[in-house]
This record gives sequence, C-alpha cells and structure tokens, in this order.
Amino acid sequence: MQTGRLLLGLRSLTKCRFAVINASIWPVKTSSAFSTWQLPLKPDFGILFDVDGVLARGSNPLDQAKKAMEKLKDANGHLRVPCAFVTNACNRSHDKALQISNWFDMEVSPDQVIHAPTPVKLLREVHDKQTLVIGQEHRLDIAKDLGFDNLCTIEDVKEAYPLLDMVDHENRVKVAKGQYKENPSFPRVEAILLIGEPTHWESNLQLLLDLLLTQGKPTEAPTDVHTVPQIPVIACNMDLVFMAEACMPRFGHGAFLLCLEALFKKITGNELHYVSLVGKPCEITYRFAEHTVSKIAKRMGINKPIKRLYFFGDNPHVDIVGANLYDRYIKQNALNLQNGNTTSTGDSADEDACSVSSVDSASSLPSSRIIPENAELHDQTVEHCLSMLVGTGVYKYGTEMNKKGPDGKYVYHGHRDIAHEPELTNPHKYVHCVDKGIDYIFERESMVAL
Repeated sequence: MQTGRLLLGLRSLTKCRFAVINASIWPVKTSSAFSTWQLPLKPDFGILFDVDGVLARGSNPLDQAKKAMEKLKDANGHLRVPCAFVTNACNRSHDKALQISNWFDMEVSPDQVIHAPTPVKLLREVHDKQTLVIGQEHRLDIAKDLGFDNLCTIEDVKEAYPLLDMVDHENRVKVAKGQYKENPSFPRVEAILLIGEPTHWESNLQLLLDLLLTQGKPTEAPTDVHTVPQIPVIACNMDLVFMAEACMPRFGHGAFLLCLEALFKKITGNELHYVSLVGKPCEITYRFAEHTVSKIAKRMGINKPIKRLYFFGDNPHVDIVGANLYDRYIKQNALNLQNGNTTSTGDSADEDACSVSSVDSASSLPSSRIIPENAELHDQTVEHCLSMLVGTGVYKYGTEMNKKGPDGKYVYHGHRDIAHEPELTNPHKYVHCVDKGIDYIFERESMVAL
C-alpha cells in the first residue's frame, strides 16, 4: 500500500514514464527533450562504451549519443551510473577525456578512458626494459604514462643503424654518397611495444624484422634465422579495420600486425610470439575495464559490488566477441572458485585492490592472453557482461555477422591468437543506436511503466 502511494505521488509530481519497483530512487529533473528515468540511488551495474561508431564518427559526436548521455545525467549534469569509455584507439587519456567531456557537456576524468595500451600498466615486468615503441603521435608520452622508463623510437633505430633502411630510397642515396654515421653503442632493444599503426609501414616492418632477428642488436647477422630467441613483443589493438568518416572501414593496427606476422613467418618459419595482446577483444582489457568501473563506483559513493556490465560496441568481431569472451571468463572463474582452484595473494600496494591469480581460464587460453598473476586490480565481482551491438558504425543492420567466402569457409577478421567462434559475434541485444540501448538497460534494471 505504501509503495502504491509513492508511485501515485511520483506520477503527479514528475510526469515520469518509469519508476523503480522499490523506494530507493534517484530524483531526476524532468526534460521535455528526452525520456526521463528513475534509477536506484546506488546502482550495482556499470556501462562501458566504445567510442568510434558508438558515440562518434571521427571527431563528430552522434546525435543519438547526445540523447543517451542526457538520460544518464542527474539534475546537476553528473553521471548517475559508473561508466567508462573503452576504445582501441591510441591517444593520451586526458586528451580523449577532454574531447568526450566537450561532446556531451559533462565531466569525464582521464582514468575513465581506456585506450588499447592502457592495460599494459599491469605488465610491470617489462617496464624497466629498453623498449622500442611503435605508433604515431604522443607515443613516447603514452608509453611513459604506462610505466616504461627506457624508450626509443624507430627513428632512433634508423639513425643509429643507417644501413638498414634500404626501402627508403632517399636513405639509399645518402648511404651511396657516404653521408651517414653509425652508432654501434646504441643500447640493445630488449622489448617491443606496438601501441598503434605507424606511418611508413615499409620502413617499420624492415627494422622490426632486423631487431627480431638479432635479439635487438642489428650489428651482426644471425647464424640461423630459424633459431634466434625472440625478444618480448607486446601488441595493443588487433582491429583489422575501424570506422571513421569514410564510407568504408579503414585499415587498423591489426592490418599492420598481420603484415609483421606474415613476414616473420615467411623468413623464420616460426610464428611471431607475443608476450601479451592488449586491447579489445582480449580478456585483459575487459578485466581492466571492470576494475575501472569498480573504482569509479567507489568514488561515486557506491560501496556495493558491481554485478553487471553492459558493453556497447559497433564491431561484432571485436567489441561483441570481447564482451562475450569476458562473460565466459567470468563464469569460468566462478566455476574455478567453486572448485577451489583459484587463489588471491591480497598482497597489494593499494588497500582497495588485490593481486589476482590467473589460474582463471588460463589453461585454455594462449599465453598472449593470460592476465598476469601480479596484476593489481579490484576484486572481480561482475557476474554478467552483456554485449550491446549498435548499427551506427562498422555493423550495418541486416548484414550477416559471419560471412562465407567462395570456398564456403567463414571469412574471419580476428587475430590469430583468438580462435574463430562465430557464435561469439552474437550480441546479448542489438539496438539501432546507443540511445535505444540506454532505454533497454533502464527497463531491464528493475523499471516498471507508470
């Protein structure tokens, strides 16, 4: 009876379309432009957004995304639900946070933005190595922010070893004229961090192969290219293509990695080994995203565990596969815990974090996808990761998720270390745009029509 009076009062006072079943609700300002919703005061779910194709196309925000963000704000313009932005792009987090803030007129902190390289912060065992970082603008700033101390670029390598880059015809002329100086004392490259596709792929590919075949010191040819021990390689973002302003998808970092892997195998006969693959759809990125949402929730005063994550993406083979892989990872971890197969050291510098063991589902994962045992992360509490596919980016409504080629086999755009499982491209829910997706989430999270 008391609940009935509350609902009648809400109808007369706010003209809202929906209210929570229980009385613990967050007051929301009525808006004529957008549907108005009531949410639990302290929700136990979080929302993750891809950026390109979901919230924006290139540097232009989508109108549907503006509507969605308005629904997530309270009367003071603050987000009512813990959210993070997970993109396979490579940029400085504070730059992207500022851009998203300006798009939607709300405060977004840098730690709410997870770029493809961000989870590399967890790979502390390589942070002190002499590391070659591959990418474009701000790559050194990004690598330093990840925790790396000793860095060099492909330009540094090219300058130290001018005889290597013969695909650069201008350099050939300089060498032919004797206009060069070698630097044999240049430090040995001990690790390679691939954070994004570079410019001048041909030069980068040549020099990367040279370093891989000489254990990071290309002053002497290897005795046998088939048996050279490989220096650690970390790759961030395996997207073959991405959606920008053009009418068709563009080459992503995954296309560059494909070239590097093919050349390495053609020359050595071996598969290129990655110490870690980071970025969507790998589990480490979604685990880091859960950690981030949990941290943001605590900052919002939400002390209860986050139980559900909703992930919005536009690419079935990246965003949706990744969310579904993480959902599988969660359930495997729960099963392992039930069977007594996992441990937690609890030995962390952060009192709110725990060092987690990766017995998890590691036994069935390639080594490149295993989350390190010493990763400092908040407790894993999410029970379901729900994938939400939108039709405003790479995926177009009505097209097949998995297409077959002329030979009758599926055409797979995913990375070599991620097995092709066509069923993983099926989302929990398809929505035409993120705005409709927010409506769906609010309805699902204990909402009833008035």
